[in-house]
Amino acid sequence: MAKKGDNTRQLRSVVFVDGCRVPFQRSGTGYYDLMAWELGRFAVKGLLERTGLDPESIDHVIMGSVATDIATTNVAREVALGAGIPKTVPAHTCTIACISANTAVINGANLIATGNADVVVAGGVETFSDTDIRVSKRFRRFILDVTMYHKPKNLLGLVKRLRGMSPLDFLVPERPAVSEYSTGLLMGQTAEILAKRLGISRAEQDEYAVLSHQRAVTAQEQGWFGREVTPVVVPGKDKVITQDNGPRKDTTVERASRLKGAFDRRYGTVTAANSSFLTDGASAVLMMSEEKARAMGIKPKAYLVSYAFSGQDLVEELLLGPAFTIPMALGKAGLKLKDIGVFEIHEAFAAQIVGNLRCLASRQFAREKLGLDDAVGVIDIDRLNRYGGSLSLGHPFGATGGRLVTTCMNRMQDEDARFGVVAGCGAGALGNAIVLENANA
Repeated sequence: MAKKGDNTRQLRSVVFVDGCRVPFQRSGTGYYDLMAWELGRFAVKGLLERTGLDPESIDHVIMGSVATDIATTNVAREVALGAGIPKTVPAHTCTIACISANTAVINGANLIATGNADVVVAGGVETFSDTDIRVSKRFRRFILDVTMYHKPKNLLGLVKRLRGMSPLDFLVPERPAVSEYSTGLLMGQTAEILAKRLGISRAEQDEYAVLSHQRAVTAQEQGWFGREVTPVVVPGKDKVITQDNGPRKDTTVERASRLKGAFDRRYGTVTAANSSFLTDGASAVLMMSEEKARAMGIKPKAYLVSYAFSGQDLVEELLLGPAFTIPMALGKAGLKLKDIGVFEIHEAFAAQIVGNLRCLASRQFAREKLGLDDAVGVIDIDRLNRYGGSLSLGHPFGATGGRLVTTCMNRMQDEDARFGVVAGCGAGALGNAIVLENANA
């Protein structure tokens, strides 16, 4: 029994009840007029409807997001309120690039495991259809100076503030930054570096990308996503969105091979066809303590077994998060790669996913980077992203992790797999992996 003042406690078991997401849409299409918090609201409301959960029973809401709107910086709070969750329920937003929703899930799990919450909704949201675009820096300085910091006393003072500025300072905005702040490289450029360093061919990349689309199209045609996706009635429009619009039925290796490199026009192998695209979307996952689920008569789908985060080299290893974190998470769980029946790994680029698979199968990588005697192992392609991935379904930065977790636990149920792994890489050379156990195996 713990003594007074002793903070060592038995951590509680965390279970996953269900997950839900909106249909992912290519940016600039279906959700063109919607704000991120609205997309998040649809996902959370869909989750509550599917599970029948009383919003009053929720203890915390956590959402991942990357390109946040300055008007809704804590978008999780707006999502919670918009979904009808009581105002007394706290909510916070986290951002770790493409693994933001993964992190939201882990933050929620930690709240539950430590006894600080019983019921948590975690996920993420992103829209690139209406990202914040800033005016030029000189124009920003001018506005701040004349309105706040160095207000001119008269017209002459205002004119002085205009000195050195050109018409372009007023007319040309700054483009949204999509490069690594510390290196200045675009993520696609690091994908090119990875492909060249590991000898990943253009054919390998195109073949994997086409496979992702084929799998997603088949899953749509078979109605597999019906258990995960909630329809969205776009406000003010006579339109109901029911499925992802990223998967392309007409994609073939021959067509993909015709495109030029997107980041290296002359010698590049990373193209628009084998890269994930800008996407709008939202996801939400319901998590509980095992005791709470039992008390409420709720049958969970999965248990949280372990997780790991990593940071790597910002150029050579930026996209290798899964190769670093999967072995770490498996080690914590006392499992081997062969024990895992379901893999859901984020597909930023085909070169990235092929590169991670190659590193996991490499004895040299295991010895030099992981301190292991032998390779982690070979992932059976039939166990990986069986219903498509980010290359075909889309990648709303802050929401992808929620999709991965939801699909993983649903696949575990269908395939009678005892263990599943969710993993992803993120800007800043960060990685995450989560090990789940089938609650019904």
